[in-house]
Amino acid sequence: MMSLDLTVQTAIRARLISDDVVLALVPATSILDRNSLPAPDPSIIIGEVQEVDPGTSLSRNRTRIYHTIHVWKVEPSREGVKRIIAAVRAALRSGRLDLTPDFHCADLRVSSSRTMSDPDGKTSHGVMVVDVLVQDLSA
Repeated sequence: MMSLDLTVQTAIRARLISDDVVLALVPATSILDRNSLPAPDPSIIIGEVQEVDPGTSLSRNRTRIYHTIHVWKVEPSREGVKRIIAAVRAALRSGRLDLTPDFHCADLRVSSSRTMSDPDGKTSHGVMVVDVLVQDLSA
């Protein structure tokens, strides 16, 4: 059985690489899970994750998965990063994530996003947090 966070990560990437608007801004080969710099330009990096028991079920079969998504682009402003964030948000909002038969995506939202200039003076950086409520159907 695959872990909850890896199941969600796989589904997020699958959604992003199947969305034409996202792919017009970032190639599928630059939508990654990696932890090395520099990131490809432009890129979407599926980064840090946190699992939280929301305490809403006595059977403890629900988990909130918080995935951090980083967006990178070399540009003089943050306009391109903002366009990528908007495309990712729209792609994720297009429907429930397809998870394995053991897990159900009960809810999904982009709970926050922010953009900033990287200290290198050339790169824009966006950070999004995707909040997914997953129900374990096998529990």
